[in-house]
Order: sequence, then C-alpha cells, then structure tokens
Amino acid sequence: MDETRYREAIGRLVEPGERVLALAKADVGGGLTPPPPPEPSSTAAPGRRTVGSVLLNVLVPLATWDRGDRLVDLVGWGIAGRGAPGSAASRLHRALNPPRPDGAVRETVLVATDRRLLVCRTGPVKLLAGRDDEERALAETEVVWSAARTEVASARVGWHRLNPKRLRFDFADGSWLAFTVPIAESGRPLRVVADALSD
Repeated sequence: MDETRYREAIGRLVEPGERVLALAKADVGGGLTPPPPPEPSSTAAPGRRTVGSVLLNVLVPLATWDRGDRLVDLVGWGIAGRGAPGSAASRLHRALNPPRPDGAVRETVLVATDRRLLVCRTGPVKLLAGRDDEERALAETEVVWSAARTEVASARVGWHRLNPKRLRFDFADGSWLAFTVPIAESGRPLRVVADALSD
C-alpha cells in the first residue's frame, strides 16, 4: 500500500497537536462478527433459527437470512470478532457496515495516533476509477469511529487459517475485531499500526 496517498487526508482529520504514528488500509476480516448495537427504535422479536433457512442460505447464497449468514460465515471463515451488542467491537463493526449501505465501495484506513485509534473511510470509489475520482474519494475521507488508546487493550498481527496478515484489536471491554489485507499485499503496514498502538 502506498500510504502517502492517505497522509494528507488523514492529516486534516486529526486534532491540533495530534501526531499520526502509522496507518494501514485494511478490511474487516471475513467470518463471524459481533452482533450490532441495540437499536433504540427496534422492538421486533429476533427470528427463529431453522435448519431449512440455513440450508437454503447455503444452497442459494443470494437469498439471505441473518442466522443463516452467521452460520455460513462461521463455517467458511471462522470468527472475525466477538463482543456483546454495544461493545467497542460491535460499535466499530456497525460503523463500517451501516444498516442501510448505499452499495458504494469505500476504502477503510486504520490510523494509530499518539492519542487514539481512528478508523476512517474514503468517499465512494469506482471500480475503474481515474485519478480525478481517486482524488475526490480521498478528499471525502472521514473518521467513522475512534477510541482513546487506553480503550485498545492490545493490537497484534498473526495467522488466521491461511492468512498470516490479520490484525486483531482487543478492547478494554473484552471485545475484539480483526482486520485483514489480501494475501498478495504486504502485511507490514498492519504490523506498524499494531506496534504503534502497543508502545
């Protein structure tokens, strides 16, 4: 990853006097993630798990049922995060996966500063984006979630199944969430972020 292309956009988002120590482009790891935080307006009862819905979810992947999706994620990818609804990992995952996505592709950038862990998203990126589109997307970068360094209990890069480049954030409330990069990309930026948060 050429991290210099994100530096200017991230520099506009930090507080006065806050130093950026490291950054890395990454995505939430595949697998079972923490349940979303409770919605104050939601009073719907949770759906019942049925063998039929899980089987249909496996056979017809475009048809989705929440519990079937979670079982397929668990079997296919393992566990990418844990935590109670409303935990730090739950809120972070919801910030990156809002309930009403617009379908646009955005890049996620993890930023370690001397004060916080920032999770940023670029503006929408087209599949075959030109230089002007990329510049616009970078200009629209925003912080979608942040936590004080004291809320991050640990950050480490390690193996998960066949991927040796998985960055796991453990939070002070006991929850955790993992981020990965594609196998073909270097894991060095993830390790630099983990080291910056561990110091």
